[in-house]
Amino acid sequence: MDWTAARVTLELAGCTTLILFVIGLPLAYWAATTRRWWRVLVEASIALPILLPPTVLGFYLLLATGPHSPLGRSIERLTGELLPFSFGGILVGSVLYNLPFAVRPFTSAIAGIDRKLIEASWCLGISRLGTFRRVIFPLAWHGILTGLVLAFAHTVGEFGVVLMLGGDRPGITRTLSVSIYDSVQSLDYAAAGRTSLVLVLFAFAVLSATYALQRRVLPV
Repeated sequence: MDWTAARVTLELAGCTTLILFVIGLPLAYWAATTRRWWRVLVEASIALPILLPPTVLGFYLLLATGPHSPLGRSIERLTGELLPFSFGGILVGSVLYNLPFAVRPFTSAIAGIDRKLIEASWCLGISRLGTFRRVIFPLAWHGILTGLVLAFAHTVGEFGVVLMLGGDRPGITRTLSVSIYDSVQSLDYAAAGRTSLVLVLFAFAVLSATYALQRRVLPV
């Protein structure tokens, strides 16, 4: 197995999960509590990557951050490099592509909390931030953990977005899924089979842990 690709994959999955935890929780809280009519538009935008082929998302991100776009030129002036074909580029693509896999479980867990408990905390003089930390987060932790696990696991198996936006740069953008593709292209089916087996076992373990977690928190 390509251990360099494994390192890049784990770094990408870890960074993606951390970013989704930071930006996904406020977004999920807003989606679960707001009564704005345009909430459905925001939720549809978040869920769009589920239906879109990953190559479509990767293609548009490639155009949006490339050297001929205003955004791409601005990023190049600020950082000294372009996002496409860099680790930062595949990280941006991974965050956007995995957003629904984190936010939807977050939102469902927060929406399932009894509103009276939240209002009681407010009546006791606890701020909204304090209420989130003391009431909402402890009661929604199972959904939050499920979302983080799914986002991490889904990132590990990404292919289309990574290949479109990052290409195949060893040690920088080559992940395990791209490594499998390379092995098949070079007719090294043994290497492709070993790496594929690792990903299959990993996916099975993640799904088993997720279902076990759900059985523990849901009433029988």
